[in-house]
Amino acid sequence: MDTHDPIVRIKNLSYRYEKENVLENINLSIPKGSFLGIVGPNGSGKSTLLKLLLGLLKPQQGEITIFGQDISRFKDWQKIGFVSQKANSFNSGFPATVYEVVASGLTKKIGMFKFMNKQYQKKVIHALQSVGMDSFFKKNIGELSGGQQQRVFIARALVSEPELLVLDEPTVGVDSINVYSFYEMLEELNKKMGITLLLVTHDIGAISDKVTHVACLNKHLHFHGRTSEFEKLKLNDFSNFYGHDVQVLTHHHELYHHGGALQ
Repeated sequence: MDTHDPIVRIKNLSYRYEKENVLENINLSIPKGSFLGIVGPNGSGKSTLLKLLLGLLKPQQGEITIFGQDISRFKDWQKIGFVSQKANSFNSGFPATVYEVVASGLTKKIGMFKFMNKQYQKKVIHALQSVGMDSFFKKNIGELSGGQQQRVFIARALVSEPELLVLDEPTVGVDSINVYSFYEMLEELNKKMGITLLLVTHDIGAISDKVTHVACLNKHLHFHGRTSEFEKLKLNDFSNFYGHDVQVLTHHHELYHHGGALQ
């Protein structure tokens, strides 16, 4: 596990809702330039962990350090881009072009209703180019497929030039044909643009050859390390982690349980 130069460091983190522990004693670091995939069953605490990292919840026990600062004092949130499961619930009738959606990601930087000079216009186009959507900039966002919309939302997050990009189940609503190219695009953002990525996903089989590190979360952190170490885990490790029998199809690096993909 890499610990040098971490963008995020989590130490002894626990969180509970009323009487139920959701996260217990989590220790996790995200090295600069890494691509971390967080996996775990439903109710494993993934969403709570994201909310804590994004400052939406305050730690009850333990510490979160972001860019070397305790999260309670951290103010430079533009360094972090966030993309949620928008493609599955986006209002297709929303009257905005792809260009306008991405440009809205600059609102904090330049202010509401302020004129965008050529420098900012170039940033919008560059962000669209980085996700392969620059030729769609005049299209209405509602005309695009789920996968195309998610690429636009990633461009919107990228336009303010974050150092860390957090993605929560970004392939919800993306058809299976386009999922692989979507993950390839994320891998390119990580390798060619040097952006640190944190991806919460159910598709561990699809991403195992893309991410550099994997964290397996189910209240506790059951595994955190390089992808090469993750792929050496035994069948029993997965069964203990998920709490039920798991069949691992190694030739596709995909995990299946009772005929369905693991969550």
